Amino acid sequence: MSEKPIKMSVATRIRNNFLAGLIICAPIAITLWLTWSVVHWADSWVRPYIPARYDPESYLNFAVPGTGLVIAMIFITIVGFLAKNLIGQSIVRFGESIVHRVPLVRTIYRSVKQIFETVLKEQGTSFKKVGLIEYPSPGLWSMVFISTDAKGEIASKFNAMGHDMVAVFLPPTPVPTAGFLVFVPREKITILDMSPEDGAKLLISGGLVSPEYREKLIGKELPPPAPVPVKTLS
Repeated sequence: MSEKPIKMSVATRIRNNFLAGLIICAPIAITLWLTWSVVHWADSWVRPYIPARYDPESYLNFAVPGTGLVIAMIFITIVGFLAKNLIGQSIVRFGESIVHRVPLVRTIYRSVKQIFETVLKEQGTSFKKVGLIEYPSPGLWSMVFISTDAKGEIASKFNAMGHDMVAVFLPPTPVPTAGFLVFVPREKITILDMSPEDGAKLLISGGLVSPEYREKLIGKELPPPAPVPVKTLS
């Protein structure tokens, strides 16, 4: 006996169609809104300093969004180019020496600079791996982003105790930008194959969006195909 198909009511079909459309439209709308907000934020900061003769809106009858963002990117690129030569490095060191003399400003400057150097460093290994640790108690596992090995004074203290510790970032759900810095023994971290982007998706969705995974066969050979029986004529 074949099962009868379940009939859905009109309200259920409308709800399912609405949810399907929301899944498609919401990410697009949020992405456009964030992009538009960043463009307007950059324009509001840069446009007041652009001379009128270089501002396209002075010659056109309509607004040109993104002009401030483009000019800011060009300016930052030029500063980076000039900072690589000897004269530019001397100017940067002179400016930093002035900033380091201001008590409150030097603390903020050093912290922000260290964050950007760590995040934007080309050869850095920060947040390139995802792992699992037993937290908040044994038997309960939490996903973490691998930051780096313990360094400096912290590494010296751990080495004196005979511990090989790794700094990991333990983010909450669904906002992975805030969290805790935890030092975990290397042998207690289970490294995952997923990328940090997939890990962030898993966190933000509360475990609903899980990345595809194809199990690797390491050291395992596929069993040979079973022989096909051959029928003989009697």
